[in-house]
Amino acid sequence: MAVTLSSVADVCALARRASRTLAQTDTATKNAALQAIATALRARTEEILAANELDLIAGREADIGAALLDRLALDEARIESIARAVEAIAALGDPVGETIDGHRLPNGMDVRKVRVPLGVIAVVYEARPNVTIDAAALCLKSGNAIVLRGSSSAANSNAVLCSIAAHAAAGAGLPDGSIGLVAGGGRSELAELATQDDTIDLLIPRGGENLKAALKDVASVPVIYAASGNCHVYVDASAEIEQALAIVLNAKTQRPGVCNAAETLLVHESLVSSFLPEALKRLSAAGVQLRVDESTARLADEVGVQVQAALPEDWDTEYLAMTLAVALVEDTERAIEHIARHGSGHSEAILTKDTGSARAFQLGVDAACVYVNASTRFTDGGEFGMGAEIGNSTQKLHARGPIGLRELCTFKYLIEGDGHVRL
Repeated sequence: MAVTLSSVADVCALARRASRTLAQTDTATKNAALQAIATALRARTEEILAANELDLIAGREADIGAALLDRLALDEARIESIARAVEAIAALGDPVGETIDGHRLPNGMDVRKVRVPLGVIAVVYEARPNVTIDAAALCLKSGNAIVLRGSSSAANSNAVLCSIAAHAAAGAGLPDGSIGLVAGGGRSELAELATQDDTIDLLIPRGGENLKAALKDVASVPVIYAASGNCHVYVDASAEIEQALAIVLNAKTQRPGVCNAAETLLVHESLVSSFLPEALKRLSAAGVQLRVDESTARLADEVGVQVQAALPEDWDTEYLAMTLAVALVEDTERAIEHIARHGSGHSEAILTKDTGSARAFQLGVDAACVYVNASTRFTDGGEFGMGAEIGNSTQKLHARGPIGLRELCTFKYLIEGDGHVRL
């Protein structure tokens, strides 16, 4: 099964033809295709790793940084995790054909609102080859064809993963063009993909602000931005100290190069003695560079922790690295105001035993995911029981939060009558 053709337009046109068949494909056939993809990934692990090593070598030579290298790297455990995610998606209920709502009109006609595929989905992503398979599996299960466009830094990994998935899907009975890949054309190719109005129903870019800005300038197809995450953890006055310390460390250090990692720590000013000194010590010991407000800087000096004075831009920065901005705030309302000014609408957390503060935070913070006494690192389709995700939308329409199967569908109304005419 071909995964690359001579032009973006050709790949998209083939995907459009495939989408008409996919929309009518039964659940058993789609599940069989996903199982075949998972099996093929395991069987061809060595081939995948060899391709990935070429990308890693190029990444090191280009000095792309530790965070991007971590996103790019595959090993046997990560490939097994990808295969299991495909199987998890296969095990989920099929959203296509679900009745969302239904009723009988007074005139006797039956009206049903049912879930249907969007059609052709293009996914543009950076540095993470696992997205190739996660996105393909989600689109196939939801009855959509997919056109993939990864970054040049993962070109070898994406090519082999897409080839494996496409051939496995075709062997299980899905139409040619169900999974397509475009690569190598730079910004001009990206612009061409973003303007395929006749064939692309939705474009999902998963990457940084530069990618988002590049697409905003040119895109004429509908776009859901799986955007960056400037995520905050706010430690309220009533927080349980040891629990809060564990959550803060996890949110920042468990995997700092991903969009749901914490980038700013906000601390209630009453915790300047009981929580903040120990938090600064543990974060510093873990290798986190701290960029702090004036009050926190004075405390850090007293307890012997090295910090830097935060610049205005630090509060708006998604570091994707072992760097954390830290500030004291007067109360929950001030924390909410800080997040409103600087947050990206991704994931925000409050650590508190006060139900009033928790409720105020839940209602007052405008973000896709709002946590109480839990790490922001849980914002993930797999963790949410979706099998996987294409990305995390910080928009409010048409999808918000992890983009899973149902977010890749729209709906239509089916109306059945018995000779009805309107009078």
